[in-house]
Amino acid sequence: MEDVSFGPDESRVERVLHAFAPFERVGVAYSGGVDSATLLALATRALGPDRVVAVLGVSPSLAADERTTAHEVAAFIGVPVVEVRTHEGENPAYRLNGPDRCFHCKDELFTRIDDDVVAAHRLGAVAYGENADDALRPDRPGSRAATEHRVLRPLADAGLDKAAVRRVARVLALPCADKPAAPCLASRIPHFEEVSPEKLAQVESAEAGLRALGFADCRVRHHGEVARVELLPDDIERATAPGLRDEVDVVVRRAGFRFVTVDLRGIQSGAFTLPLVAAARG
Repeated sequence: MEDVSFGPDESRVERVLHAFAPFERVGVAYSGGVDSATLLALATRALGPDRVVAVLGVSPSLAADERTTAHEVAAFIGVPVVEVRTHEGENPAYRLNGPDRCFHCKDELFTRIDDDVVAAHRLGAVAYGENADDALRPDRPGSRAATEHRVLRPLADAGLDKAAVRRVARVLALPCADKPAAPCLASRIPHFEEVSPEKLAQVESAEAGLRALGFADCRVRHHGEVARVELLPDDIERATAPGLRDEVDVVVRRAGFRFVTVDLRGIQSGAFTLPLVAAARG
């Protein structure tokens, strides 16, 4: 494997590599995003591609183009992908869509990996791509599921934050190194409004339409008949300019919404969860 320098991140990358050393084979809970792809690539550097498996959870909350991209990135890394069907939508607590929704989603994923993948692929451990910034956020209940299932988090443990993970991904020339974050489709539905396959399909269709118009980083928040579109600040003026504005309206309404709005605050990570977590903490 090509010898590369990770510059200021070298020692932290070494810590990640050493975290995999005790295991004969490992699985990486994988989405194709920059965090899980970087972790997958580092696991491969530590153990070799024949001793690593990428585990991709597939459900209505995963957009079809994200699934395709995940396979392409894993192929670039040289690691096989094992798809597991997850059924979080059958869990009433998940459909309720409280601030702990991510816990139920990750708990389902890690349970399926435990039941269907670990023994079949002789995995000594499973890891996932939580980074050091994620570990500090109060709106990440999925980390509790990782703890309960004894899932490793080597990036966070090594102190690699979001910026460092992207630097490492660029050194490794990963095709997703500059890919925008792509939270699951359920994150577009306000808490305590039920998550349903129909709503997820609406969001997926509307966002695919916006990407086809050149808005690579976007969110479509589902407010019943109203779609609240979040874009990068530089894209807001372009989306509302004469001509393209009509196209934005058409592709979003075609997904099943009656009204289309553009949020002037732009993209907001944790837009629905953070206010509830803050209120609960007083």
